[in-house]
Amino acid sequence: MKTENKEIKYPVGLQSFSEVIEGGYLYVDKTKFIHALSKGKYYFLSRPRRFGKSLFISTVEAYYQGRKDLFQGLDIEKLTDYWEQHPVFHIDLSNRNYKDEESLIKELNANLEMWEEKYGNEKRDRDPEERFSYLIRKAFEKTGKKVVILVDEYDKPLLSTIDRPELAETYRHILKAFYSNLKSLDSCIQLAMLTGVARFSKVSIFSDLNNLRDISFEDSYSEICGVTSDELDKYFQEGMAEIGKHFNKTEGEVKDLLRQNYDGYHFSRRSVDIYNPFSLISAFAKNDIGSYWSDSGTPTYLVTLIQKMNLPFKNISPVEVDRVYLETAGLLASDPIPAFYQSGYLTIKSYDSDTDSYVLTYPNEEVKEGFLKFLLRSYIPEMQPGSGFTIPDFIRAVRRGDAEAFMQSMNSLLAGVPYSEKGSAESHFQNAIYLLFTLLGFFARIEQRTSDGRIDLLVEIQDKVYIFEFKIDSSAQIAMNQIKEKGYWLSYLTSNKEIFLIGADFNTKTRRLSSWLIEKIIGNR
Repeated sequence: MKTENKEIKYPVGLQSFSEVIEGGYLYVDKTKFIHALSKGKYYFLSRPRRFGKSLFISTVEAYYQGRKDLFQGLDIEKLTDYWEQHPVFHIDLSNRNYKDEESLIKELNANLEMWEEKYGNEKRDRDPEERFSYLIRKAFEKTGKKVVILVDEYDKPLLSTIDRPELAETYRHILKAFYSNLKSLDSCIQLAMLTGVARFSKVSIFSDLNNLRDISFEDSYSEICGVTSDELDKYFQEGMAEIGKHFNKTEGEVKDLLRQNYDGYHFSRRSVDIYNPFSLISAFAKNDIGSYWSDSGTPTYLVTLIQKMNLPFKNISPVEVDRVYLETAGLLASDPIPAFYQSGYLTIKSYDSDTDSYVLTYPNEEVKEGFLKFLLRSYIPEMQPGSGFTIPDFIRAVRRGDAEAFMQSMNSLLAGVPYSEKGSAESHFQNAIYLLFTLLGFFARIEQRTSDGRIDLLVEIQDKVYIFEFKIDSSAQIAMNQIKEKGYWLSYLTSNKEIFLIGADFNTKTRRLSSWLIEKIIGNR
């Protein structure tokens, strides 16, 4: 939809459909999906944060409020003549800090009190679920129209308490009773839609709602949020032209930049490519290619999950997962991969019908770099001034083959890294080093297979290969002996590269590298 002004207004962060339309902001038309939803009744949609869920819910709200004036020229205007006004109960659970039982009760009460002013407060002294039930019935009776119920970010209270199981259990009981009205009052409800990040199937608050249709993985709804390649061409031609001028790039080169940084999401087996809408719109608004989505914050529940689990980084991307498992994995899955997918850090790359499985990967460069930075922060404390570690010095040392210098630099950075169990310390340390090299642009691999074992960490650059073996509370000599006995370097002898063998020992008491040995081998020329 074109704006009235010559200068395009990009709706960065706006979640109100009426504000977008009335304010003359650019709007990517998703209204055809409202018409599709009208053919059913109960829906659930999972998408990552800042992916347009709230704006879509607001668009549904405006439609069922009968605001035909807001939809002029949009797809739904050509698809339906139904513009009747319904009572709409819109609940947004994303705006509160859920720190105790009263926090959730207060949030529900704030919504209930607003509706009670309109439909009656006779039950105001009852529990939230009783008041909600009464209001649904009363709104239906008073208006003669069935009620539309829209719940945005339904899972925020549960995600906020993932590290507080007792409070999370209390919240589940409250929400289960509250949402049970969606089934018991079916005759009074026109449409109910809930959105969130986490999958609902295994979350007990929905155990009674077997009538909810999860459209999160359906091909026909894969484009409901985000921006497709066709929509990029339709709505953002002027924006791409401006970026082209700014960077002195052709239209094709601009598209390549946008694709590399913001495209690549897939939400079903046959999904087209989807761009991250927040990053894309931010790039056009600022006329610059930046890390907008990843820099806007990381969900705190992911930090909690990673701290609880000994994460095998070599299995993050690409990773193959069972389709049914991914589509039904709940809030507390036994591994973090479903959470990474639901949060937008991994996406569907392909589907194998023979094994009924998905391959997941990072969707794009923005997400990959942001995710690795986030992981690094969970393994290594923030760099302090005067720590002895600087990124330029570290990179230069790696490139010129000064292994002693970058090992000393790395040891300064790793000082103070916390380890809770000796059994996981080697993996923790290995992951931290892998992330460090990868984020600085080096090609690194964990547990690289050889004919006689696995290399702990392999780092390759144009003319050098670094082969690491790590030990914990042992000795650097034992690590070096393993490299030699297993012949980890032999396959690189014909590479015409300098080969560095590095055996290192990490001391869990001092939380530093206690020793390391370096040997250099020149490949055959």
